[in-house]
Amino acid sequence: MKVLICDPISAKGIEYFQKQSELEVVVLEKRPSEDELISMAGDVSAYVVRSETKITAKVIEHSPCLKVVGRAGVGVDNVDVESATQRGIVVMNTPGGNTISTAELTFAMLMALARKIPQAHMSMSNKEWNRKAFSGTELYNKTLAILGLGRIGTEVAKRAQAFGMHVLAFDPYLSPSRAKAIQVEIATLDAIYAKADFITVHMPMTDETRGMINENAFAKMKKGMRILNCARGGIVQEEDLVEAVKSGIVAGAAMDVYSKEPLDANHPFREITEIITTPHLGASTQEAQQNVGIEIGESISSYLLTGAIQNAVNMPSLDAKTYAKVKPYLTLGQKLGRLVSQLAPQQNDRLVITFGGKATEMPSDPIARFILTGFLASAGGEDVNQINAKAMAKSLGIVVELVKSNEETDFNEWLHVAAFKGEEKSSAGGTFFGAQMNPRIVRLDSQPVEIDPKGVLCLITNRDRPGIVGHLGGILAKHQINIANMSLHRDREGGHALTVLNLDSIPENTILDEIRRDEDISSIRIIKLS
Repeated sequence: MKVLICDPISAKGIEYFQKQSELEVVVLEKRPSEDELISMAGDVSAYVVRSETKITAKVIEHSPCLKVVGRAGVGVDNVDVESATQRGIVVMNTPGGNTISTAELTFAMLMALARKIPQAHMSMSNKEWNRKAFSGTELYNKTLAILGLGRIGTEVAKRAQAFGMHVLAFDPYLSPSRAKAIQVEIATLDAIYAKADFITVHMPMTDETRGMINENAFAKMKKGMRILNCARGGIVQEEDLVEAVKSGIVAGAAMDVYSKEPLDANHPFREITEIITTPHLGASTQEAQQNVGIEIGESISSYLLTGAIQNAVNMPSLDAKTYAKVKPYLTLGQKLGRLVSQLAPQQNDRLVITFGGKATEMPSDPIARFILTGFLASAGGEDVNQINAKAMAKSLGIVVELVKSNEETDFNEWLHVAAFKGEEKSSAGGTFFGAQMNPRIVRLDSQPVEIDPKGVLCLITNRDRPGIVGHLGGILAKHQINIANMSLHRDREGGHALTVLNLDSIPENTILDEIRRDEDISSIRIIKLS
């Protein structure tokens, strides 16, 4: 498998890739253009980029072997994530590698803002001595508001607390217990705008955060406050910030990221002394570059060689330990999805996936994705996988519901998949037998069964009568079709019965027609599970 390193990463990152004997590692000497990348794309399994090389939809389209794109850094603006997802390609980044580097830059900017250090330096460089012009403010007893309490925001909070600052936090996903543990006070945006002496942004760029610090937000802020953005360009509306500084609402700003990079030579930020600017230095330390190089090497190698997913931006991450624990459920789920898709009518509009018993403790999203890959296999073939399965279901108009059930059953852990076309329902449930976690289908359209989900299944509904098993076995034996396993179920003696045969090969239609000629056999269906 070929790994193409398109942008410079640390020597230790390259060395990590090269130690994997199964990987062919190619390091490019200069950033490739789109056409140059396409000319090399035929056998590439992984692209490694920083912020320069762009992995466009066209590049992805011309990369038939591509499995993963790795960004040695946080932002993936230079990767067409949507196109990658649609083609089942994992996109990874390295969110932990530059945590300390960015947190330290933020705090350096915070202190520079408070004490006007860059402006004082420029004055000294101009051979001036003007102490009165650079009177600043202490951080002690001031209120710092942190928007986004992820890894970096949390590290900034620790440093602010060491300086005696009161820390407010805005993060829709921050629980009260976590806030208490890191000694921050959860606050609304309006409360933050009213109270904060300093605001620092550490949120990802999303539809919700794009332009969130704008004219309306500045109008609510405490006069003389200061703002920092070392996260993503575009969260702070740049034109509105310029006006807020000119009007005196904002006493100073420190910006490391911008809506367009590099920053234009004539950008207003360059002319306003109250705005400190740096050229996107968040990850620009030796330690951070080494960390992200090693981290992307580990993540991509692990995915290509073991299937474990870490730091994916378009799929839930599973480390190797969690992956090993959940793997049996992935296998069972895919079999259930494949089985139900062949039982159900076409044009289903809803798929309900239920987790029961110990299965409720498992990460539901990856299991649901594997169920979908099985269910959609007939629609998408080899093009559907766990990365693009949700997008494909949505494009087909299938609503996917995940349910965690506390229903008591005979099984410690179970999965159930039901497909609906209006009110019409087809379903199957499965669990595990024994210490080896052997998967079994234990429910088929609400009927108790015990089926080994392997190979070819022959599902026969018939009237319960003596000799039916021998009759079926005789016909199959006559045509050299071997029965690997058999499961028999009936509602009562002489009533309706379900016979499930695991076959070593697929019977021809003429053989199935011969079986159908028995008046006590009402239906026969072949299911392919692999």
